[in-house]
Amino acid sequence: MPSGNDSCMRGQESVGYFSCLIGLWEEWIGLGNLEDYLNYLDYLVWVFTPLVIVFILPLFILLFLYLSILFLHVYKRKNELKEAYSNNPWDGARKTLATLWDGHATIWHGFKLLLEVFSVMHGPQKECVNALKNGHLLGISPGGVREALFSDESYVLLWGNRKGFAQVAIDAKVPIIPMFTQNVREGFRSLGSIRLYRWLYEKFRLPIVPIYGGFPVKFRTYLGDPIPYDPNLTAAELADKVRYAVQSLIDRHQKIPGNILRALLERFHRRHKED
Repeated sequence: MPSGNDSCMRGQESVGYFSCLIGLWEEWIGLGNLEDYLNYLDYLVWVFTPLVIVFILPLFILLFLYLSILFLHVYKRKNELKEAYSNNPWDGARKTLATLWDGHATIWHGFKLLLEVFSVMHGPQKECVNALKNGHLLGISPGGVREALFSDESYVLLWGNRKGFAQVAIDAKVPIIPMFTQNVREGFRSLGSIRLYRWLYEKFRLPIVPIYGGFPVKFRTYLGDPIPYDPNLTAAELADKVRYAVQSLIDRHQKIPGNILRALLERFHRRHKED
């Protein structure tokens, strides 16, 4: 019966020790060709790594958002912490940790501080009208969560019959400035085309559609001509005018369907600013 060393001999020529071990291992685990399996594993890595990355990037952005709010929470108490460190370093450390944990709890169950710092409001219409009457600019997304989750590279406006934003402008007697950001759907995309997610949102208002992307594509934001206040227009008529104006910006500045590779290459394409 040949020994292990004998099995590594081919006539009078000795096989390399490492090659011999691989051959014995293949025979022991029953693999006919280890190289084929390694090539298959390499193929899986190349296929699934990009998929993992595009889903992980939005999570990193969410983490960065969380850390930004935590920074604001600590910054708000900077004077209190500075005084604590001047008295006793350990007292300062305790207060710093307490502030971090308090910030975590506040963020995890609120996220309110970030909204306050950047003047983000949920409504209602009366609050929006007051902000405009006080001279502030107000950005409104008529499509809301539905458009954010279920719009795609075709850039179809998903506003439904929403006209509350138009009524706000009428009540405040201010113009509306239409706006569109080129390639916004190439930066982030969602799996909103899957019917189950759309059904869950429409039935239970659960925004659980997975988002992927975070691609470093070229963004350009375009502003249209202001639509002046007209007391003779109804909210529905004004909403239609705004819809037409935004669609005109899309038709003029967005190639449809959107393409991620093209949007990436546009980063290196110099373009003169339009008047």
